[in-house]
Amino acid sequence: MSAATASAAAFVSDTSVLTGRSLRHWIRQPQLALLSTVQPVILVVLFAQVFGGAVATPGMRYIDFLVPGVLVQTVAWDSTQTAVGIAEDVSTSTVERFRSLPMSPAAALAGRTLADACRNLFVVLLMTAAGAAVGFRPRGGAAGVAAAILLIVLFGYAFNWFFALIGLTVRGAEAALAASFIWVFPLMFASSALVPVSTMPQWLRPFAAHQPISQAVDAARALMQGQQPGSALPVTLAWTAGALLVAVPLAVRRYYRTD
Repeated sequence: MSAATASAAAFVSDTSVLTGRSLRHWIRQPQLALLSTVQPVILVVLFAQVFGGAVATPGMRYIDFLVPGVLVQTVAWDSTQTAVGIAEDVSTSTVERFRSLPMSPAAALAGRTLADACRNLFVVLLMTAAGAAVGFRPRGGAAGVAAAILLIVLFGYAFNWFFALIGLTVRGAEAALAASFIWVFPLMFASSALVPVSTMPQWLRPFAAHQPISQAVDAARALMQGQQPGSALPVTLAWTAGALLVAVPLAVRRYYRTD
């Protein structure tokens, strides 16, 4: 076995072990698991019932408009927990202990972000089922829904790495949450997730239409409804690839310089 093959095998092995660690940590905290699964479902139901009669979505029922938007918002918001979890690992010296082990470089971060992606997948599936229970009817069939869910989880995975970098940069879990909030909150609500961009003030529309969450929402919405996603799909994939290309090396570099 060559050195490169052995290094790759070690990375995969270490990442799988640390992914399991993070998932077990989530499952063994019933309150955390309950809140992270029930809260998004409540959001779907509440938004559908509260705004369903107030927001006009020409050519589409509001529940069909809403569900893809809430799914993307949820994975973006849940990515802040990556920052919080890594900041806690730094403050409790867990990162320092990991660095002292004969562990493949970046496996700790890869394990954490992959575990969060698995959690996002579970929550997205649960929310999609909840949406179906209150009237969500995707016209894109199983293939369209599966493609949209895959896109949403992949998009959330890129966000996980970005917020991992934040968690390694700031000091403490509270600071990590506050720093994450500054980035994610404007993107979540100044987007096409909950209302059409055309209903927003004129000065806000260019930003709202072209920022990454809106592009991901538009692509997922089109796929779920059996429509052509147009430029939204390649733009979302470009945002995702760009975020990973920038955030992954920066986060790994920061990980080994964290004290």
